[in-house]
Amino acid sequence: MATVLATLLSHYRRHPGQLAMLLLGLWVASALWSGVQAINASARDSYARAEALFSTGLDRLERRDGEALTRDDYLALRRAGLPLSPLLEGELEAPDGTRLTLIGIDPLTLPGDSEFATAGSHSASHPGELTGFLSPPWQTQLAPDSLAALGVAPREAQGATPLLADGQRLPPLILAPALPPDTLVMDIAAAAALLAGSGEIKSGERLSRLVAAPGALAEAPAGFALTRAEALVSPGQLTESFHLNLTALALLALIVGLFIVQAALGLALEQRLGVLRTLRALGVSGRALVAALALELALLGIIGALAGIASGVWLARALLPDVAATLGSLYGAGVGAELRLPWHYWVGGLAVTLGGLLLAGSGVLWRASRLSVLGLGQARAWRVGFRRQLGAMAIAGSGAALAGLTLAAWLSLQPPGEGLVAGFALVGALLLASALWLPPLLGAALAGLTHLLRHRPLAQWALADLQLQLPRLSLAMMALLIALSANLGVSSMVGGFRLTFLEWLDQRLAADLYLRPPAEQFEAIDAWLAGRPEVAERLATARSDAQLLAIEPGGGDPDAPRQRPVSVYGITPGDTLTPSWPLAATLGDREAAWEAFGRGDIFINEQLAVAEGIAPGDRLRLTAPGGELTLAVAAVYPDYGNPRGQVLMATPHLAERFAAPPGSLGIALAPGADAAALSARLLDEFDLPRDSLTDQGGVKRIATGIFERTFTITRALNALTLGVAALALLASLLAQASERRRRLAPLWALGVPRTRLGRIQLAQLGGAALAVGLAAVPLGIAITWGLVAVINVAAFGWRLPLHLFPGEILLTLATAVGVALIAAALPVLRLWRTPPRDLLAEEAA
Repeated sequence: MATVLATLLSHYRRHPGQLAMLLLGLWVASALWSGVQAINASARDSYARAEALFSTGLDRLERRDGEALTRDDYLALRRAGLPLSPLLEGELEAPDGTRLTLIGIDPLTLPGDSEFATAGSHSASHPGELTGFLSPPWQTQLAPDSLAALGVAPREAQGATPLLADGQRLPPLILAPALPPDTLVMDIAAAAALLAGSGEIKSGERLSRLVAAPGALAEAPAGFALTRAEALVSPGQLTESFHLNLTALALLALIVGLFIVQAALGLALEQRLGVLRTLRALGVSGRALVAALALELALLGIIGALAGIASGVWLARALLPDVAATLGSLYGAGVGAELRLPWHYWVGGLAVTLGGLLLAGSGVLWRASRLSVLGLGQARAWRVGFRRQLGAMAIAGSGAALAGLTLAAWLSLQPPGEGLVAGFALVGALLLASALWLPPLLGAALAGLTHLLRHRPLAQWALADLQLQLPRLSLAMMALLIALSANLGVSSMVGGFRLTFLEWLDQRLAADLYLRPPAEQFEAIDAWLAGRPEVAERLATARSDAQLLAIEPGGGDPDAPRQRPVSVYGITPGDTLTPSWPLAATLGDREAAWEAFGRGDIFINEQLAVAEGIAPGDRLRLTAPGGELTLAVAAVYPDYGNPRGQVLMATPHLAERFAAPPGSLGIALAPGADAAALSARLLDEFDLPRDSLTDQGGVKRIATGIFERTFTITRALNALTLGVAALALLASLLAQASERRRRLAPLWALGVPRTRLGRIQLAQLGGAALAVGLAAVPLGIAITWGLVAVINVAAFGWRLPLHLFPGEILLTLATAVGVALIAAALPVLRLWRTPPRDLLAEEAA
């Protein structure tokens, strides 16, 4: 076996380019897949640590009047026998500018099983732990990946007391790997002192939340609102669809990379047919030969996979800051900027790459085992086999198309918002069917053109030569088709999302200024603004929370009882807001919907309508402080980016029915009013912090920045996938460059100049790539439809309009031709530099 394996590997010593392309395919496929999985693994680790931080596992108690909780509130409730624990939260700035979340706790009353909540349980074996946490100089618990922001080396972390940006010194550090990134936990007294020193709070009397063990409180005390733990959505749940999309893109890149491997393996086997025949003639059995080929694959696969995993970690480190910013902006999910990779990540990356290699090489192994000893030396046998393979590919493509049609029919029967995995399977079936149909269609088109151009010998030769190249180019063309169509589909979806999102922002942000005043100053500020001539309208908002208990369809009986948490949001309808607020569906016309809204009916967002199957005219039964309420749905409105179901009602009705405290205040200015002057006067008059007032342009800039960061990684993966497809094409051309030069030698001898021969090669590949690009356009449009109408609705709960961009389509076609010409340029350059004598010598050989 060692001799057979050495003989097989000696082929790559004579053809190092094939070895390079084979390893390159494995490397890039493994790198893209491993990089995305590293990002996902690191993010999920952060979610797990965040969820362990009692953020979603405890009931919360807050004041109904919107005022901040105080220590007196806590003491009064504890004296009444309620098992509550206080929390104090705020932000501190690290020396490098990182915003650190500070959480102050009382470990003696805090329920749960987190590291710090159970600090007392460790005191039996280490009595000093709890004492050190509760008494001066206290302790600062933090995760190891938070040390970099404080400028502390891991070796020096234990017991260090670093300075913050404002000059305050932290209590001694204690490492707690279970904590989320950029989070500090300490005793509530120490946290209050630090926040007061930084100006975050004005006194140590304020508390952020009161928490209790799930179910410990039967009902909320008078004047307080109780939010159950099950109503709090964990960051892992919110971001699952985001990571699913990343995984799908990485899987696409892995498949395209494996096309390079498949092409390199096929060529290597074809060129080694003589060696295989000789080995069989010397007594090596067919089974042993296939085993040796499989061992060769495994050896090369391990080398390529390890290189890919190492590069994937580097890629993940480069992309993780953008992903962390995206997830923090969209979902409030904290993700560390440092990778934390579990052991199964490395094993999984190696297994996926080797599994993909085995799949890519299985066809080569099977064909090698099936060919006879005498047939092994005949290149003609390989091409005859390819013709049979074209028929099999057409049949398999038809099967994939039938599976896609079946999935589409099944999805059409499902309620909106169902079938996320089926949606990805539908897109995958479309890609697979198109890729499998491509080589047979290209072969038929070339045969037809050859017949049409039979009176033009050179053109006929070029088409026949391209047909001869098709067995080796087919996989590269399939990779190019998949990459181009996926690129067009994702680009169209992102472009449509951007266009819709910006239009939606213009409609929703109707006011010129947005103010978030303290609750105790809200009425005074509202009255002051009412007397200002430059203020045209005041748009007060409010918010509350409720449980959806039941749905009464229009004219029908109530559905089964439900328990779904929803946000209740109040807006002020008027001349400024009503004309621009988008509505997706109404019971009557738009004016009737707004009239009903003013009378007390509600609007619901598209996420809630899709998730629960609610339509205008239905009635919802909701919990409220005074008992249950039944409210009629007048309209459904789009609410892009919101992960929760939301109920919208007029602010006065919300304040009356839910005892909701006032929230923000939109200020619509009269024509010609000076926004800057009014802002300065308002801030000075009520001694408000500058960050409490935001202009419309600032809100749009923040929202647009979040959007751009959201799709940074999508664009990066798209570009990398397209680059992999270009490598597949280049690999195929370089692999057969020497044989092509032998076929070009007779044409040169007949008087065709090398310049024209080079143009023929460029025209051959450019024309084939243009055909692939034309096929990618309808496939890309179909993928866009699947993304916006099926996957986006199932993943996020809202549907985007289908936008097609002619510029993107033209760019797709130009990219196809450009990639092909770049891939063909190197072989053409080598042809140009080859002396005529060498061409004839290669032909003679």
